[in-house]
Amino acid sequence: MKRDSRLSSVLHALLHMAEQDAPMTSDDLACCMRTNPVVVRRTMGLLRERGLVTSSRGPSGGWRIAVDLAGVSLRDLHEALGEPAIFAIGNRHETPECLVEQAVNAALDDAFAEAEELLLARFADVTLADLAADFARRHALWRNRET
Repeated sequence: MKRDSRLSSVLHALLHMAEQDAPMTSDDLACCMRTNPVVVRRTMGLLRERGLVTSSRGPSGGWRIAVDLAGVSLRDLHEALGEPAIFAIGNRHETPECLVEQAVNAALDDAFAEAEELLLARFADVTLADLAADFARRHALWRNRET
C-alpha cells in the first residue's frame, strides 16, 4: 500500500532546518527528504504561502523557518500541505446499489470520520517544538551512550 509521506518528510526537513544557523538550499533539503529539488520547492512553496518558511535567492540563499517552533502544530502543517488523506483505505464503491455494501460503507465512513477527528485533534496538540525537544532528548541519550 502506497502511503503519503509528505507530512513526515516536511517534519523531518523542518527539524533539520531548525538546527541550522544558515538557510538550507533546495538541494540540501532534497537530500534530507530523499527527493528532488523540484519537489522541495513545490512543497516549501506551500509552507511559504502559509508564512511558515521564507526563501531567499543568491549564493547565501535558501529556505528558513519563519515562525517560532512552539507556534506550529502538526495540524497546521497537514493543512498547509493541502490536507492529504489520512487513510489509504476506503470504500469499494462510493454509491453502491447493494444494501449490504451501503451498510458496510456507512460503518466504515463513521469509523474513518471518528478516527480522523481524533487524529487531527492530536495533531493540533503536537508542535514542532515538541518534536525538537524529543530529538534533543534522543540525541543526548545517544551521545551519552557513545561515551
